[in-house]
Amino acid sequence: MRIHEVTLQEIRMKLVAPFETSMERTEARRILLVQVNVDGVTGWAECVAGESPYYSPEMIDTAWFIFRDFLWPLIKGKEFATANDVWDLLKRVRGHNMAKAALEAAVWDAEARQKGVPLAKLIGGVRQEIACGVSVGIKESLDELAAAVQKELAAGYQRVKIKIKPGKDLELVRRLRQDFPRIKLMVDANSAYTLKDWPLLKQLEGFYLMMIEQPLGWDDLYSHIELQKRLDTPICLDECIHSEEQARAAIELGACKIINIKLGRVGGHAVARRIHDLCQQHGIPVWCGGMVESGIGRAHNIALSTLPNFILPGDVSASKRYWEEDIIDPEVAVSPKGTIRVPTGPGIGFEPRLDRIDKLTVRKERLA
Repeated sequence: MRIHEVTLQEIRMKLVAPFETSMERTEARRILLVQVNVDGVTGWAECVAGESPYYSPEMIDTAWFIFRDFLWPLIKGKEFATANDVWDLLKRVRGHNMAKAALEAAVWDAEARQKGVPLAKLIGGVRQEIACGVSVGIKESLDELAAAVQKELAAGYQRVKIKIKPGKDLELVRRLRQDFPRIKLMVDANSAYTLKDWPLLKQLEGFYLMMIEQPLGWDDLYSHIELQKRLDTPICLDECIHSEEQARAAIELGACKIINIKLGRVGGHAVARRIHDLCQQHGIPVWCGGMVESGIGRAHNIALSTLPNFILPGDVSASKRYWEEDIIDPEVAVSPKGTIRVPTGPGIGFEPRLDRIDKLTVRKERLA
């Protein structure tokens, strides 16, 4: 296999409603789409780097630069046997996992299309449908939060995650447990707390949470070890895990009991599968987190979620939750029982809507 051409395309999409976390409030997304021509077959992926360096050091602008000036020169003209080999061709570049993941994932899509098989099958998936949870951002009032959760439960979602931050934590969870005593509920702090806040985090245990996601520093493994010793509720790590080595350290040192695997954060399907296998060997359940992706990124998340140890509902929700109109056909839909059917067509199983993508494009560059 050989990549003959890469096309980078930035599109801009307005969210149906603003999405607020402890880090920032997002009303529109700048999205970097990646097309690769692999021996005449086009593969698609999405770079999930954001507009700011608040979740990750990577941004869409840094990813574009790394693609053009470093990743493409490393892989241009190189022969490789399968998409699984792409990561090793790029390893000379340190970090920049989101840029690497987009290039690698696009090649996986192309290989699956070449072979006429679904991407989920090519990466070793075992499910025909995946269970879906939903991520609810920080709201202006408790009533608004409760109404938002009620709406998602009515849509069938099997698990609710709410974003929290200092000053907006205990009262949110208390209200939801009062209104919805039986739902599967978790919280996500996106690194908003420090170890000194452990007594407050301990109080959350009275509300029977599935997990507390990334409560402490984005690169602070040690403090999560100390916090997990003090909590019965499982800690789930997100931002701390961007390599197989970090996942191994977190598991063996007891920093968490659950891991959120995000394709972009760890560098693509090859590394995601290795982290998945490691967690499975140690009895650590995993789930797939979201990055407010368009349908193309969402399609890759669906495929990833079919691996056997993705036993918890992920943040892979319907297109309509985020976009008035998505850029794939068909759009991602969630069933009344809170599941998504895994597409059976070749590759990601959804077709990019080229006319809509072109309409939303603000810059484009071809690398050949």
